[in-house]
Amino acid sequence: MKEQSSFLEKLTKSFESNNFVKITLSKPAFKSDGLLNIYIRLIEIKGEMLFSFTYHYKTNDQVKNYNLEETKGLLTELVNNKFKVATLFTLQEDFTLQFSKKGKVSTRISAPSFEQKPPKSHDKPKERRAKLGQYLALLGVIDEQGNVVPKMADKFKQINKYLEIIEAQLKHIELKDRVNIVDMGSGKGYLTFALYDYLVNQKKIKAYITGIELRKELVDFCNKTAKQCGFENLCFKSRSIQDFNAENLDVLIALHACDTATDDAISKGINAGAKLIVTAPCCHKQIRQQVKGKEQESPILKYGIFKERQYEMITDTIRALIMEKHQYNTNIFEFISNEHTRKNIMLIGIKSNKKPDTEGINTKISELKDSFGIEQHYLEQIEQ
Repeated sequence: MKEQSSFLEKLTKSFESNNFVKITLSKPAFKSDGLLNIYIRLIEIKGEMLFSFTYHYKTNDQVKNYNLEETKGLLTELVNNKFKVATLFTLQEDFTLQFSKKGKVSTRISAPSFEQKPPKSHDKPKERRAKLGQYLALLGVIDEQGNVVPKMADKFKQINKYLEIIEAQLKHIELKDRVNIVDMGSGKGYLTFALYDYLVNQKKIKAYITGIELRKELVDFCNKTAKQCGFENLCFKSRSIQDFNAENLDVLIALHACDTATDDAISKGINAGAKLIVTAPCCHKQIRQQVKGKEQESPILKYGIFKERQYEMITDTIRALIMEKHQYNTNIFEFISNEHTRKNIMLIGIKSNKKPDTEGINTKISELKDSFGIEQHYLEQIEQ
């Protein structure tokens, strides 16, 4: 096929003239194997220039290196059979080879996207903090061969992102010889097990973690799994967040505790003097119910979807302000991408020695409430 031959000729010419930047293979012909795309770039290993193929699967990345002739052979096999679009980027031009659903081939030349070539160093793959251990198999995240189960790929990404966030936050607090952590609303324990394994087995931190979950069947399952994994200092208890007696607490975690359960968890952390409070608020019914039927001046609140988002922001902003009153430096940011879950906002508080401007914070809270006709935030009611 002359179009494919032309693509390979341009590749050879760009390599020999030192103008090659990269190749991308996209729009997979079949999605059953989970291979989404391939990125190809030049790297230098022991003085030899090789083409580094990064095979980007839904659950992981694989990297393989080939010389020019091997690369040309692989591209002949991959283009059209595996991928419908191949783009060669050089310093002179971008050359795209594309196959239609009916197999019709077309080419396109466009102005170069790059003015400079990327470095030829052999990059270290992005670190994954969650090791493929026994707990992931028992929780159904990986199979018997140690591969991530396709339907659990998003969960595995969430676990790694969560560990990355917790690791960053722990650097801001002073850890004792023994670190006491409570995870309120631990559910099936995906993140609780991952945190224990990461802190205790990888970072060698003497951490004691307790998962609080109302559903007894999940608590029994998690305790059995912890025992099977030999996680001696990880336990789960069946009780509500309100009923749990939080004392001698260093880190409080409450991810997706529904509606005012998030406030109950924050209150427990504040009263226990937790050095770090990590929450991912879920459902924001309490404020919405208070303002239901009240006419709002803002035209934004005319539309239901905007109204819902607005009250979520108000709820979490007041939570953050109340935490600041109790000497916490707060931050609100996106946990993971919206494509994985709408429940993707994380509210974090780190205990500070700085004396808060209580009067100023109270004024801000009052102004917010007055603006939207809010009588009282639930956390105000229980934190006093």
